[in-house]
Amino acid sequence: MKTFQKPLTQGEEAECIRLLREGSEEEAGQAKGILIERNLRLVAHIAKKYQNAGEDMEDLISIGCIGLIKAIDTFDNKKGRLATYACRCIDNEFLMLLRGKKKISREVSLFEPIGQDKEGNEIRLVDVIEQQQPDIVENMERMGNIRKLFDLMDGTLTEREREILVLRYGLYGNREATQSEIGKALGISRSYVSRIEKKALGKLREKFEQG
Repeated sequence: MKTFQKPLTQGEEAECIRLLREGSEEEAGQAKGILIERNLRLVAHIAKKYQNAGEDMEDLISIGCIGLIKAIDTFDNKKGRLATYACRCIDNEFLMLLRGKKKISREVSLFEPIGQDKEGNEIRLVDVIEQQQPDIVENMERMGNIRKLFDLMDGTLTEREREILVLRYGLYGNREATQSEIGKALGISRSYVSRIEKKALGKLREKFEQG
């Protein structure tokens, strides 16, 4: 695989974003090209997770670049670094690919060859099913939803709401705590903890369903 250029510094990235939004047509085009080129390493890194989906690495990078370009076009630099936002967009492109392959695979005969293993032996769909391998699409969707919830917690909840959910559900390596334990630790009543928890979950649910 070819060597990719180093990522932009935060200052360099901010300047490219500024030119993309405020520069002339030529400046915006050059800035977008730089943002794409200097984030190809990120695309390749994420693409490696999907190599077992049976796609060529170069094809995966091309698909990932679509997600990267979408991220650059819709990125709001007031909400952090481009790489963090781009990861979600790139992941989404790969998930769309896998969903499409999964839909098609339902129409394929269980005994139809779908590829070869490392030794060159023919692999049939029935062989994969019999191995009871985990569903990569469901796993990736689950991980994507988890990342989305963590992002929403940072951008949607107040500091107190976030603190209570972290303690209540044992996030970031913490032990799960009861509402009473949280109330004692924070110096508030259990019923108040319950109200804050319920409100925080409602806010997350609403934002999550909005997409």
